[in-house]
Amino acid sequence: MKCRYCACSDSKVIDSRPTDDGSSIRRRRECTGCGKRFTTYEKIEELPIMVIKKDGRREPFQSEKILDGMRRACQKRPISSATQDKLVEDVVREVFNSLDQEIPTTQIGELVMQRLKELDDVAYVRFASVYRQFKDINTFMHELELLLKEK
Repeated sequence: MKCRYCACSDSKVIDSRPTDDGSSIRRRRECTGCGKRFTTYEKIEELPIMVIKKDGRREPFQSEKILDGMRRACQKRPISSATQDKLVEDVVREVFNSLDQEIPTTQIGELVMQRLKELDDVAYVRFASVYRQFKDINTFMHELELLLKEK
Protein backbone atom coordinates (compact mmCIF):
# COMPACT_ATOMS: atom_id res chain seq x y z
CA MET A 1 0.00 0.00 0.00
CA LYS A 2 1.53 3.31 -1.05
CA CYS A 3 1.68 6.16 1.44
CA ARG A 4 -0.50 9.03 0.29
CA TYR A 5 2.06 11.55 1.57
CA CYS A 6 5.45 10.28 0.39
CA ALA A 7 4.48 7.41 -1.97
CA CYS A 8 6.58 4.95 0.00
CA SER A 9 5.27 1.43 -0.62
CA ASP A 10 6.03 0.13 2.87
CA SER A 11 3.57 0.60 5.73
CA LYS A 12 2.42 -1.27 8.79
CA VAL A 13 -1.11 -1.86 10.01
CA ILE A 14 -1.76 -0.24 13.40
CA ASP A 15 -5.48 -0.95 13.80
CA SER A 16 -7.98 -3.06 11.88
CA ARG A 17 -11.75 -3.25 12.38
CA PRO A 18 -14.91 -3.87 10.36
CA THR A 19 -16.98 -0.91 9.20
CA ASP A 20 -20.39 -0.28 10.78
CA ASP A 21 -22.28 -2.08 8.01
CA GLY A 22 -19.79 -4.97 7.98
CA SER A 23 -19.20 -4.74 4.23
CA SER A 24 -15.52 -3.79 4.49
CA ILE A 25 -12.56 -3.58 6.86
CA ARG A 26 -11.06 -0.26 7.91
CA ARG A 27 -7.29 -0.37 8.41
CA ARG A 28 -5.26 2.36 10.07
CA ARG A 29 -1.72 2.33 8.68
CA GLU A 30 1.58 4.03 9.46
CA CYS A 31 4.13 4.74 6.75
CA THR A 32 7.59 3.37 7.61
CA GLY A 33 9.16 6.08 5.43
CA CYS A 34 7.67 9.34 6.73
CA GLY A 35 5.83 8.10 9.84
CA LYS A 36 2.48 9.63 8.86
CA ARG A 37 -0.74 7.72 9.31
CA PHE A 38 -3.50 7.06 6.82
CA THR A 39 -6.63 4.90 6.50
CA THR A 40 -7.43 2.25 3.90
CA TYR A 41 -10.54 0.17 3.32
CA GLU A 42 -10.61 -3.43 2.18
CA LYS A 43 -13.74 -4.72 0.41
CA ILE A 44 -14.71 -8.07 -1.02
CA GLU A 45 -14.51 -8.02 -4.79
CA GLU A 46 -17.89 -9.03 -6.13
CA LEU A 47 -18.02 -10.53 -9.57
CA PRO A 48 -21.03 -9.33 -11.51
CA ILE A 49 -23.49 -12.10 -12.25
CA MET A 50 -25.32 -11.87 -15.55
CA VAL A 51 -28.85 -13.17 -15.99
CA ILE A 52 -29.72 -14.86 -19.27
CA LYS A 53 -33.27 -13.90 -20.19
CA LYS A 54 -35.63 -16.21 -22.07
CA ASP A 55 -35.04 -14.28 -25.31
CA GLY A 56 -31.25 -14.65 -24.95
CA ARG A 57 -30.53 -11.13 -23.72
CA ARG A 58 -28.14 -10.73 -20.80
CA GLU A 59 -28.48 -8.21 -18.00
CA PRO A 60 -26.92 -7.75 -14.55
CA PHE A 61 -28.47 -9.75 -11.70
CA GLN A 62 -30.81 -7.64 -9.55
CA SER A 63 -32.22 -9.12 -6.36
CA GLU A 64 -34.84 -6.33 -6.33
CA LYS A 65 -36.57 -8.02 -9.27
CA ILE A 66 -36.95 -11.24 -7.28
CA LEU A 67 -38.31 -9.29 -4.31
CA ASP A 68 -40.77 -7.43 -6.55
CA GLY A 69 -42.12 -10.67 -8.02
CA MET A 70 -42.30 -12.18 -4.55
CA ARG A 71 -44.24 -9.20 -3.18
CA ARG A 72 -46.78 -9.45 -6.02
CA ALA A 73 -47.24 -13.18 -5.52
CA CYS A 74 -47.65 -12.77 -1.74
CA GLN A 75 -49.98 -9.77 -1.95
CA LYS A 76 -52.93 -10.12 0.46
CA ARG A 77 -51.51 -13.39 1.81
CA PRO A 78 -50.59 -13.98 5.48
CA ILE A 79 -46.85 -13.86 4.74
CA SER A 80 -44.79 -11.25 6.58
CA SER A 81 -42.34 -8.96 4.80
CA ALA A 82 -39.57 -10.44 6.92
CA THR A 83 -40.40 -13.93 5.65
CA GLN A 84 -40.45 -12.68 2.07
CA ASP A 85 -37.10 -10.91 2.57
CA LYS A 86 -35.60 -14.09 4.05
CA LEU A 87 -36.81 -16.12 1.08
CA VAL A 88 -35.23 -13.65 -1.34
CA GLU A 89 -31.97 -13.66 0.67
CA ASP A 90 -31.89 -17.46 0.44
CA VAL A 91 -32.36 -17.36 -3.34
CA VAL A 92 -29.71 -14.64 -3.77
CA ARG A 93 -27.26 -16.57 -1.58
CA GLU A 94 -27.83 -19.70 -3.65
CA VAL A 95 -27.28 -17.77 -6.90
CA PHE A 96 -23.99 -16.31 -5.64
CA ASN A 97 -22.85 -19.60 -4.11
CA SER A 98 -23.29 -21.35 -7.46
CA LEU A 99 -20.13 -19.51 -8.58
CA ASP A 100 -21.58 -19.23 -12.08
CA GLN A 101 -21.04 -15.87 -13.76
CA GLU A 102 -24.17 -16.38 -15.86
CA ILE A 103 -27.45 -17.85 -14.71
CA PRO A 104 -30.65 -18.35 -16.70
CA THR A 105 -33.87 -16.78 -15.45
CA THR A 106 -35.42 -20.24 -15.57
CA GLN A 107 -33.07 -21.41 -12.83
CA ILE A 108 -33.81 -18.36 -10.66
CA GLY A 109 -37.55 -18.82 -11.16
CA GLU A 110 -37.34 -22.48 -10.16
CA LEU A 111 -35.47 -21.54 -6.97
CA VAL A 112 -38.19 -19.03 -6.07
CA MET A 113 -41.02 -21.44 -6.87
CA GLN A 114 -39.40 -24.20 -4.84
CA ARG A 115 -39.43 -21.99 -1.75
CA LEU A 116 -42.88 -20.53 -2.39
CA LYS A 117 -44.38 -24.01 -2.73
CA GLU A 118 -43.19 -24.80 0.81
CA LEU A 119 -44.46 -21.45 2.10
CA ASP A 120 -47.89 -20.81 0.57
CA ASP A 121 -49.84 -22.61 -2.16
CA VAL A 122 -51.66 -19.50 -3.41
CA ALA A 123 -48.47 -17.43 -3.64
CA TYR A 124 -46.82 -20.33 -5.45
CA VAL A 125 -49.62 -20.60 -8.04
CA ARG A 126 -49.61 -16.81 -8.56
CA PHE A 127 -45.87 -16.76 -9.15
CA ALA A 128 -45.97 -19.86 -11.35
CA SER A 129 -48.78 -18.46 -13.49
CA VAL A 130 -46.66 -15.43 -14.39
CA TYR A 131 -43.32 -17.21 -14.48
CA ARG A 132 -44.46 -20.18 -16.56
CA GLN A 133 -46.74 -17.98 -18.66
CA PHE A 134 -49.81 -20.21 -18.50
CA LYS A 135 -51.41 -19.99 -21.94
CA ASP A 136 -54.88 -21.19 -21.01
CA ILE A 137 -57.01 -22.63 -18.22
CA ASN A 138 -55.84 -26.18 -18.99
CA THR A 139 -52.19 -25.47 -18.21
CA PHE A 140 -53.33 -23.67 -15.06
CA MET A 141 -55.47 -26.66 -14.02
CA HIS A 142 -52.61 -29.05 -14.77
CA GLU A 143 -50.36 -27.11 -12.36
CA LEU A 144 -53.09 -27.15 -9.69
CA GLU A 145 -53.54 -30.91 -10.11
CA LEU A 146 -49.81 -31.46 -9.66
CA LEU A 147 -49.88 -29.34 -6.53
CA LEU A 148 -52.84 -31.26 -5.12
CA LYS A 149 -51.14 -34.62 -5.80
CA GLU A 150 -48.06 -33.49 -3.88
CA LYS A 151 -50.20 -32.53 -0.86
